[in-house]
Amino acid sequence: MKKSNKLASLLLALILVSSFMFLGGVANAQETNTTKTQAVDSSTGSKAIAAGIAIGLTGLGGALGMGLAIAKSADGISRQPEAEGKIRSALMIGLVFVETVVIYALIVAILVIFVL
Repeated sequence: MKKSNKLASLLLALILVSSFMFLGGVANAQETNTTKTQAVDSSTGSKAIAAGIAIGLTGLGGALGMGLAIAKSADGISRQPEAEGKIRSALMIGLVFVETVVIYALIVAILVIFVL
């Protein structure tokens, strides 16, 4: 239990640091009275860091979720081999939903980098 609490607090700290870096870059870009290219350059690094952390955390969560789902389905199939078809179909539907969330996070990260 302590290991999961440490991991959760570490992930929360990473999210907070990345969000402050992103907001700091945006605020810095808005405060300066320079040309538009200089303002864009000052926030580009923050956008890249924020997008990288966002897709990294989403990928980590998706991988952990998929791993747990596969482990539990293998356990269920070993306990009840006659229910293999039902367990496998439910597993595939769940994996599709988890992968969809990861793909959405990738799209959001790309939008943050190129549109914002």
